[in-house]
Amino acid sequence: MADPEIKSYAPRQESLSAAVTESRPAKAVLMIVSFAFLGIFLLLPLIVVFNEAFAKGLSDYTEALTSPDTRSAIYLTLLVAAISVPLNIVFGVSAAWAIAKFEFKGKAFLTTLIDLPFSVSPVISGLVYVLLFGAQGLLGAWLKAHGIVILFAVPGIVLATIFVTFPFVARELIPLMQEQGNGDEEAALSLGANGWQAFWYVTLPNVKWGLLYGVLLCNARAMGEFGAVSVVSGHIRGLTNTMPLHVEILYNEYNAAAAFAVASLLAGLALVTLVLKTLLEMRYGAEIAATRGH
Repeated sequence: MADPEIKSYAPRQESLSAAVTESRPAKAVLMIVSFAFLGIFLLLPLIVVFNEAFAKGLSDYTEALTSPDTRSAIYLTLLVAAISVPLNIVFGVSAAWAIAKFEFKGKAFLTTLIDLPFSVSPVISGLVYVLLFGAQGLLGAWLKAHGIVILFAVPGIVLATIFVTFPFVARELIPLMQEQGNGDEEAALSLGANGWQAFWYVTLPNVKWGLLYGVLLCNARAMGEFGAVSVVSGHIRGLTNTMPLHVEILYNEYNAAAAFAVASLLAGLALVTLVLKTLLEMRYGAEIAATRGH
């Protein structure tokens, strides 16, 4: 005799399949809308950027990228990313490990704070640093007395970049670690491993692809951040201008070709990030899906 639960489940499964199955015209419309949206808002601007960058020829393009101010902006952008991304890795892994693996007071508050940069305008976050470290700010007098310079210098840019990028690694790892649970770590501890060994040989390998995804997103945002960095940098040409700020200055000076040349370099870095992500998905797709529980 058939199980009544199975009999009752089958119609629901069939109705669910029918509900999510679309007709060919509907699929075609959805695909056309999706590709049209991507073409207009993603591909077309990208084509315009590269077209304008090379509008005056390869020699002008190369000259724009090799000018002292542009080289300084490229160096500063890479330096800020090289500092902020590792720090965000440390914070993201630590926060995700604490939230996913332990119970403690303030856990919900910590989770809320991690999402703060997503809900606060980057300009506001930069303004907060001005109010803290500026000449008339809360710590301004003390910093000046001790010869410490934060605003309109590399430290201020790094702090602003860290603020807007620190959720990316943590937010990628928290649901992944929560889904995996504590079973593997408990087994390692029962076999004699200490906490550090359990983390290094068990926890970290299980989340390595999620961590890499978070690092890629964090690095892309760090190199492309404009709002917060614009407030704290002071726009000192050749010293505190990152690549996005340098693009703005060149464009405001009606040097459109040079502005688009630097913008094309930023776009190229973004495309490299996308290609790396795609290659990882192609080569390790099965392992990533298994790790993320898909």
